[in-house]
Amino acid sequence: MNKANKLRELLATNKLTKIVGAHNGVSAKLVERAGFDGVWASGLEISASYGIPDASLISMNQFLEAARSMNEVIDIPIVADCDTGYGNALNVMYMVKRYEEAGIAGVSIEEKKFPKDNSLLAGGRQELLRVEEFEGKIEAAKAAQKNSDFMIIARIEALIAGWGQEEAQMRAHRYAEAGADAILIHSKSSDPGEVLEFINNWDLDLPLVLVPTNYPSLTEKDIVEMGKVKLVIYANHGLRAAIKAMENIFAKIKNDGGIYDLDGLIDPVSHVFELQGVPEMKEHERKFLK
Repeated sequence: MNKANKLRELLATNKLTKIVGAHNGVSAKLVERAGFDGVWASGLEISASYGIPDASLISMNQFLEAARSMNEVIDIPIVADCDTGYGNALNVMYMVKRYEEAGIAGVSIEEKKFPKDNSLLAGGRQELLRVEEFEGKIEAAKAAQKNSDFMIIARIEALIAGWGQEEAQMRAHRYAEAGADAILIHSKSSDPGEVLEFINNWDLDLPLVLVPTNYPSLTEKDIVEMGKVKLVIYANHGLRAAIKAMENIFAKIKNDGGIYDLDGLIDPVSHVFELQGVPEMKEHERKFLK
């Protein structure tokens, strides 16, 4: 069973599928070990790992290589955050080909103009494409895929842009008709009310996807009870936790004038070796180095 098929099967069940953001092999392994269903190759996390804004500044190949490096060391499926698709409909076709070849289970593309600003950025540019242009991107993506299980998720940014519920519903329906396999409805409101309104009004038998970063009060129990949401993405919490931990440790080393008091605050190097697969490597050495 390939990973795209795994993802399809997960979304076909009555359970809520839960995936978590990552940006490299180690963070992807930690998501898998925590017991989640899949990994979100987060555009924000990957951009941040380069120390630059999430604003279409790095190339498709850089995002793709990050997703590929994660996919190669885990057994759970990856959904890749592919921003606006890295260009027009022709770019989207090339993107789908490359991501599918890399073993990625699905991609999410959003209806914003290139270059984009992060959806949660205060004061960010949230300019949307014409509906027809994004429909063309969805159609192109579906035409380009070879594996029928590979998923194209259409990310609705109308609520992010402040264009309202009617516009969001219209766009979501149009993208569903264009062939999208799921609809990600995004919101930057701290109250889940506008997302709940969208879900309540959704009348198609197509799975919905949520990213509750800004409205954490909406629990998995609440989401399951609505019945229409099949996938929830915890998009960037690993990166934010790592940043906080590193800032605290670096400050402690600076203030202490050394590393003599870090026991219990950081993992031993042996755990890093284990995450890297060093025990397996040494076993292979014993077997095959002659």
